[in-house]
Amino acid sequence: MKIILSGGGTGGHIYPALTIADQIKQIEPQAEIFFVGTREGLEKDIIPRYGYPLKFIEVAGFKRSLSLDTLRSIKKLFSGLSQANQLIKEIQPDLVIGTGGYVCGPIVLLAALHKIPCCIQEQNAMPGVTNKILSHWVEKIFLGYQEAGKYFKGHAQKVYTGNPIRTEILRHEKQEAMEELGLDTKKKTILVSGGSRGARSINKAMVEVELALSGRDDVQILHATGDINYEGHLQELEQGGGVADNIQIRPYLHNMPVALAAADLAIFRAGAIGLAELTAKGVPAVLVPYPYATANHQEFNARAIAEEGAAKVILDKALTGKGILEIVEYLLIHPEELQQMQQAAAKLGQPRAAENIARQALALLKK
Repeated sequence: MKIILSGGGTGGHIYPALTIADQIKQIEPQAEIFFVGTREGLEKDIIPRYGYPLKFIEVAGFKRSLSLDTLRSIKKLFSGLSQANQLIKEIQPDLVIGTGGYVCGPIVLLAALHKIPCCIQEQNAMPGVTNKILSHWVEKIFLGYQEAGKYFKGHAQKVYTGNPIRTEILRHEKQEAMEELGLDTKKKTILVSGGSRGARSINKAMVEVELALSGRDDVQILHATGDINYEGHLQELEQGGGVADNIQIRPYLHNMPVALAAADLAIFRAGAIGLAELTAKGVPAVLVPYPYATANHQEFNARAIAEEGAAKVILDKALTGKGILEIVEYLLIHPEELQQMQQAAAKLGQPRAAENIARQALALLKK
């Protein structure tokens, strides 16, 4: 059995593909899995670390306006289609799975034209352009959010699975996590992260929050600022008078699964996989969608979570320390509401999404 997975450009497309690949290998250990990406995307660095072979094609995304770059992208698209066709003939896959990003367009399309079973996985509540186009050619679409289904007009079967998450997210229990992180089990824990590089607007707002909550005996904060913002954030806190031991500031959290296990509330961006991990652990959130995400998809993700009662949303342009502090103080005074949010988050969680996707994709081979 030979399977191609393709998704690239950003970690949001790459890590779901890797998680699905790992699940396929658990179900079908003899399966040969190949990844297809570009030399410009993060996949060139990430995929080889996981031991999967990576093939490259040349393709670029299209800008929304007509320009010289658009003409170059069209030229690369035709080149990518030719290279994808060669890869299909060379590998002769039994199944092709796309997880988004323009790189998966040529390989999924060419596989479909060769009558090879194909499916795609869409992480966001607002689907990307590539997946919208591919929905007319594939047999199944695995939805990270039910809301995304209305945007796909093709003939493909739409299946709500939730988004695939790493298995290590589920391994840790709260007590163990609190001990590993040196946190106080008697205090509510707020986890703050703007992603691996941090988020300047969230960090800036958190200065006021951390100064206000410093020394409190009912709450503690674990805040990953990102390497670039770490020293500056510490300086701002010092200028404000400094903070007590209940405020932990780190440049990066190397073991996010442990941090998620410890959290009672998160202050996060609204990337699809981060939200899938939060809900799988039943962690409610204050979400600040990244305002420059393609097609504003992070706000769509955040709104979908908030409508189910598992999150509060603050837009980046309206973000202030006072706004976050008001929400945190309210939830600390009304623990029953925080508990309702936790229950709503857990209800949304799909911890077995990757296994579900892998089994349903493999089922296409038995038709």
